Amino acid sequence: MKFIICAILIGIVAGLLGALCGVGGGIVMVPAFVLALGLEHKQAVATSMAIIIVIAIVATANNARIDGLINWKLVLAVGLASAVAAWFGSDLMRSLSNHTLTRIFGCVLVVFGVRMFWKG
Repeated sequence: MKFIICAILIGIVAGLLGALCGVGGGIVMVPAFVLALGLEHKQAVATSMAIIIVIAIVATANNARIDGLINWKLVLAVGLASAVAAWFGSDLMRSLSNHTLTRIFGCVLVVFGVRMFWKG
C-alpha cells in the first residue's frame, strides 16, 4: 500500500510539473522512482518514458483546445527527429550501467538547472 501511495504522489507532482514546465515529468519521476521506490535507474527511465506518453496525451488534448497554442509544424519536425533519436537512445541506455546513467542524468540536471537559473 505504501508503494501505491508513494507512486500516486510521484504521479501528481510529475503531472503538475510536466504540464507547468514542459519537462514531461521525467525530471521528477526518474529520481523519485530510484530513491523512493527503489527501482534501478534503467527501470526508472523505461517506466518514466511509458508514463510520459499518458501525461503528454492528456496535456496535449487540453492545450489543443486553444487555437495556436501548439505549433504543429514544430511538433512534426521535432517529433520525428526525437522518435528516431529515442529509438537509438533507448538501445544506448540499455547498454550503459545504472551507475553511469545516474551520473549522466545528474550532470544534465545540474547543467540545465544552472543555465536556466542564470539565463531564465
